[in-house]
Amino acid sequence: MRAVEAAEVAPAAYAWEIRAEGLKVRAGRRKMAVDGLDLSLGKGVHGLLGPNGAGKTTLIRALATVLRPAEGELSLLGVPAGGHAGLRALRRRIGYLPQNFGFYKRFTVREFVEYIAWLKEMSKKDISGAVQRAVERVGLADRADDRMKTLSGGMVRRVGIAQAIVNDPDILLLDEPTAGLDPAQRVRFRELVQDLGRDSCVLISTHLVEDVGTACSDVILFAEGKLVFQGTPHELAAAGTPEHTGDSPIERGYSALLNHEPGKGAW
Repeated sequence: MRAVEAAEVAPAAYAWEIRAEGLKVRAGRRKMAVDGLDLSLGKGVHGLLGPNGAGKTTLIRALATVLRPAEGELSLLGVPAGGHAGLRALRRRIGYLPQNFGFYKRFTVREFVEYIAWLKEMSKKDISGAVQRAVERVGLADRADDRMKTLSGGMVRRVGIAQAIVNDPDILLLDEPTAGLDPAQRVRFRELVQDLGRDSCVLISTHLVEDVGTACSDVILFAEGKLVFQGTPHELAAAGTPEHTGDSPIERGYSALLNHEPGKGAW
């Protein structure tokens, strides 16, 4: 099989949507922000937690094929992601929301999502319907023809989610997706990703522990470029005690696994 075709194999041909072995990724020229990561993720909703500077965004960027690994192995949908062969086909099957994404302010919501669909090389005949579905799923059908510059910060974030899901990706990578969303919108977002996780591998990087506890079936705790914990939200909550810092069991488990001193803040 030619390398370019490798990203289009049937789902049964690979065991994991995301698989990393000894993965190292640099942030800039010197810092190794991901340092020897072993990780396997399949379908479902996975939460990526960790303090500022833990390497979460660098990991997400590597999984989105924006950054190349410095060492180790990374495969996405059974395709090696360390080189250039097959990346074009692979990227058609990935959805990615960066922490900060750029857009032309004069574009309407519909035009922007259509533009991203075009960049993902979606079939011209499919784009219109896919864009409409994506915009409806994030609750912006009534604003689809409004210019991006007229939207609130929360609405812009929802457009970002729409462009990430427009191609019905097999891997969906969301970096701080609920930033700027109000509580009701965050509830709807959780419902959306749980629906998406039935057929896709969804990885959400967030600082909001309660989002992970509610929406995710699997939690990955990341600190100083290394995997600290992987398990269910229940297992994460069980790691803490009432003496650990946090307002909920899952927050106390987070504090315990990061070795925060009981009874003291994480500053």
